[in-house]
Amino acid sequence: ISPAADPAVISPQDPTLLIGSSLVATCTVSPDFHLKAEDLYWTLNGRRLPAASYAALGPTTLSVALARLNGSKQQSGDNLVCHSRDGGILAGSCLYVGLPPEKPVNITCWSKNMKDLTCKWAPGTEGETFLHTNYTLKYKLRWYGRDNTCQEYHTAGPYSCHIPKDLALFTPYEIWVEASNRLGVAVSDVVMLDILDVVTTDPPSDVHVSRVGDLEDQLSVRWSSPPALKDFLFQAKYQIQYRVEDSSEWKVVDDVGNQTSCRLAGLRPGTVYFVQVRCNPFGIYGSKKAGIWSDWSNPTAASTPRSERAAGGCDPKGGEQNTTLRRELKQFFGWVKKHAYGCSNLGIKLYDQWRVWLQKSHKTRNQVGKEP
Repeated sequence: ISPAADPAVISPQDPTLLIGSSLVATCTVSPDFHLKAEDLYWTLNGRRLPAASYAALGPTTLSVALARLNGSKQQSGDNLVCHSRDGGILAGSCLYVGLPPEKPVNITCWSKNMKDLTCKWAPGTEGETFLHTNYTLKYKLRWYGRDNTCQEYHTAGPYSCHIPKDLALFTPYEIWVEASNRLGVAVSDVVMLDILDVVTTDPPSDVHVSRVGDLEDQLSVRWSSPPALKDFLFQAKYQIQYRVEDSSEWKVVDDVGNQTSCRLAGLRPGTVYFVQVRCNPFGIYGSKKAGIWSDWSNPTAASTPRSERAAGGCDPKGGEQNTTLRRELKQFFGWVKKHAYGCSNLGIKLYDQWRVWLQKSHKTRNQVGKEP
């Protein structure tokens, strides 16, 4: 027997089929091996197929009928193998059973500091094709230029691609995604965008959180604008989020605007808070669209001062006086506290004045109460 001779041949070899299809495959043994059809059997992914699905089509040819095929268990194909009676492998074929790709959807892109472009997409409403599906991101300048193909895939997830350089400003791009597998090709809708309209940046740097004197329910937050955009004409708006040390729930301050400091009020005395800041660059070179929020800065921790009244124990007389004082100022305190939340300078100023006066008044009463 020639060493190069194949023991058997399976037909069709490595077919591609739609889910639900049926298939009749044949295994024909080389005469050199002196095997007959009754000496053969079939397996699919290692599982022996029932003899009832076999048919002898000749002395050395055995067929198997497969009905209503399911999607391939692996993208490299299902293994259909023809064996001799002793278990030896005579020939094999890969069955690729699946669906053609769907049109990719939800293309979104962002540019980090106007130096690059990253896009991601969704593979379609169903997504699973059971076959290896290749996605190609393509782009070109809207009015001229040739098609370009993105090269760096999976940078921001399984359906994403990164374009690191050689991008033009002030000219819109057309961007689309092509999906292809053994059963067909699908092309997304074209997205048009200008790099200036999808800018994001690094998180704000040098975030500092500190106490506001002895005010036990306030913290001051300061930060620097993103250094990577310092040479570009743009505005920025910021958000702050903060949480108590033993909580996973963040509270967000939306009204920070474009200033790089903010006062948090209405906090709990003697409590550790974690604070983060993020930036949204907008209006870069006159762009009319909002930018994209950066990631949050790394958490910065600080604690509010402990309440002196809580540390001093219980003073019934002082408690009665405090109750009267609080009753008189309750409405005013509520109004100031409401306006101090966030970054209202007017509210902060009035609130500080009221707190300083309250603390001085409290200390004076305590001293008077201690006199013989």
